[in-house]
Amino acid sequence: MFFNAPPYRGPESDHFDGTRFRNLESTTHGTPGSLLKWMMNRDRGPWTTVAEEPGPPPPERVSGQQCRVTFVGHATLLVQVAGLNLLTDPVWAERVGPRSKVGPKRYRRPGLRFEDLPPIDAVLLSHNHYDHLCEATMRRLATEHQPTVITGLGNAQLLSTFDVDDARDLDWWEHTTLDTGAGAVRVSAVPMRHFSGRGPGDRDRTLWCGLHVAHPSGGILFAGDTGYGEHFAQIRERLGAPRVALLPIGAYRPRFMMQAIHVDPAEAVQAHLDLGATTSIAMHFGTFPLADDGMDEPTEDLADALAERGVGDDDFRVIPHGVGVNVP
Repeated sequence: MFFNAPPYRGPESDHFDGTRFRNLESTTHGTPGSLLKWMMNRDRGPWTTVAEEPGPPPPERVSGQQCRVTFVGHATLLVQVAGLNLLTDPVWAERVGPRSKVGPKRYRRPGLRFEDLPPIDAVLLSHNHYDHLCEATMRRLATEHQPTVITGLGNAQLLSTFDVDDARDLDWWEHTTLDTGAGAVRVSAVPMRHFSGRGPGDRDRTLWCGLHVAHPSGGILFAGDTGYGEHFAQIRERLGAPRVALLPIGAYRPRFMMQAIHVDPAEAVQAHLDLGATTSIAMHFGTFPLADDGMDEPTEDLADALAERGVGDDDFRVIPHGVGVNVP
């Protein structure tokens, strides 16, 4: 059917029944009844167009033990470590939907100009929702940067239709390696609590995931989209506490609709603690109005949650759009 992503075909597992993927923890959301309840009781927070100028071009590379993270917007971040430039869930489109004029519109322009990007070695792609997998952006990256794309099972087939030649599908806990020129770096797909789909008939036909990069200077975890669950503690147990965790904080209201698939700021703080991350960086807020929380509500609620749990602002950071910071 039109817009549907090609379905994954493969052996059954504890999270794949041969047709559709599922979360290990019960996840019921988006039923006709809950959708109707949401539509009939919307409580939208305010959104205002922000006319910020993009940030300055980042360095072409970083070296040594340096880890630099630049917040482009929503779930798009540039992560630079020695020998490696990574881009997460890249979206430069004005709207996120099946067509250029369909879908939630951008209220804040990307924090970096696409043409100011340094050479991109790899893209960490969490799942196929439109606000995370943008066809136009992926086509441009494939043409101008030819990155390796690391993602969940089934997404490589869709990416091949976008002229992405080097896409590697992984199941949860599987890994691949990237050659940084100074040695191989292992990248693992890890469980997250979410779902997938781009059309009316492809719900959960491809896998969603987080991506963990085991870099010698410290682990990097990109969570993508997720509800709260035991997977955060499992990631720490199996892969160690990350140096930096990129965690979502937005699109969480109303909770009866969003709780299973999107953490709220307080749950993001708990995830930071479960992971034992040296530094967490907030994402998935302030760009596209995807739920009822307002533009500034996630960062305000995050500040309250950090104060309540005694976590410092330097430990769980909110980076301004277009700004690059060095992670301890």
